[in-house]
Amino acid sequence: MSSSPDSAPLPRRLGFWQATALNMIDMVGIGPFVVLPLVIQLMGGPHFLWAWILGAVISLIDALVWSELGAAYPQAGGSYNFLKIAYGEKRWGRMLSFLYVWQTMIQAPLVVASGAIGFAQYASYLIPLDGWERKAVSGGVVILITALLYRKIESIGRISILLWVCVLATLGWIIWGGLTGGQQPVSLALPSGDSLSGLFGAGLGIASVKTIYCYLGYYNVCHLGGEIRNPARIIPLSMLVSVVGIAVLYLAMNWSVVSVIPWQEAQHSEFIISAVVERLYGTRAGSVATLMVLIVAFSSLFAVLLGYSRVPYAAAADGQFFRVFAKLHPTRQFPYISLLFLGGLGFGFSLLFRLSDVITAILAMRIVVQFIGQAVGLLLLHRRKPASAFPFRMPLYPLPVLLVIAVWTYIFLSTGWTFMLSGLTVIGLGIIVFLMTAKIRKQWPFDAGEQAVGK
Repeated sequence: MSSSPDSAPLPRRLGFWQATALNMIDMVGIGPFVVLPLVIQLMGGPHFLWAWILGAVISLIDALVWSELGAAYPQAGGSYNFLKIAYGEKRWGRMLSFLYVWQTMIQAPLVVASGAIGFAQYASYLIPLDGWERKAVSGGVVILITALLYRKIESIGRISILLWVCVLATLGWIIWGGLTGGQQPVSLALPSGDSLSGLFGAGLGIASVKTIYCYLGYYNVCHLGGEIRNPARIIPLSMLVSVVGIAVLYLAMNWSVVSVIPWQEAQHSEFIISAVVERLYGTRAGSVATLMVLIVAFSSLFAVLLGYSRVPYAAAADGQFFRVFAKLHPTRQFPYISLLFLGGLGFGFSLLFRLSDVITAILAMRIVVQFIGQAVGLLLLHRRKPASAFPFRMPLYPLPVLLVIAVWTYIFLSTGWTFMLSGLTVIGLGIIVFLMTAKIRKQWPFDAGEQAVGK
């Protein structure tokens, strides 16, 4: 598990537009199209837009944490390095960064599988698919994505721009159609009286779990930190632009949808975007809209698998994971073993699970170690490091960090006991594996000399 001689530094060839494109196509996958009706159901009425607003606010505040860390430590692997450095490379940081990689090896393929399953589900609008046919489509999508990513990073940067244009064109068409052809009244007014603190508050917490899932990906640039030019500027800027831009697009899209189809009907639609376009422009246009949604879903999977493939690579190059994952392709300079492994697991998971089973599980699994863990880690870093160590400084520090910790804790509790326990179980198993490997390798906490150095 030592560092591999093949783990050369990754070339820094991605600029602002490529970084922003990769963030945004990661964020806009199949999620907002299949989650939209579910959010309306959970909110039980026309106030569902507030769940999307809450998701945007949480994402924007959390992006400030990622921006400080990403600008200060622009390396491949993102959270792996943030956790290791914040908690100490010889002690707790070693365990937490291991836990992050451990979770990534499970949840990253689940994220890929969820997008592929959603792709197959939405494709059945065009061609009726039974159970096994949907699984064949989802598995084929994962294989195709993996093949497209098997190339140099500069080629991927060009592909990302093309896919980004497809994403913006799809959302733009839906928004324009709703704004010009919608006739249903839409309101952002909050419910009054006891319902504001009762059913509305409970529904908002559960629904925000779904909307936050649709915003995840604004930090994709941090996973690719070792390949970003001028990272101190581009990493924070690309994240903040991505969150604000996608929030505006999501709100406009939701507003457009319910201005065309009443929310009472929209909450039961399995193909809501196709239904909206079909009602506005006819059946053929509905089919075209479905194809565009599938292109968006495909684009998101492209960015997701690209970003996550750098996490096992970073850990292996650091000597804290199996060294085979640190190997770069001999001519194309990308971590091909890591890509093939995660793509292979994503393929397997796409054949085994249902979409409804993985969305909440993905979020519950990540909150404790990654989101809360690195927010606390940023507080620790500020106590040890001078201000000059942080090229980007968030406004009103430490208030945004404390707010992020509180909100992620609330979201974690909102996932429910089943998913909370599943996430904690994965963490517990990871701790056991870490302690077993540390004992075999005679590392902290089983090496007295290393403990003394790490104090």
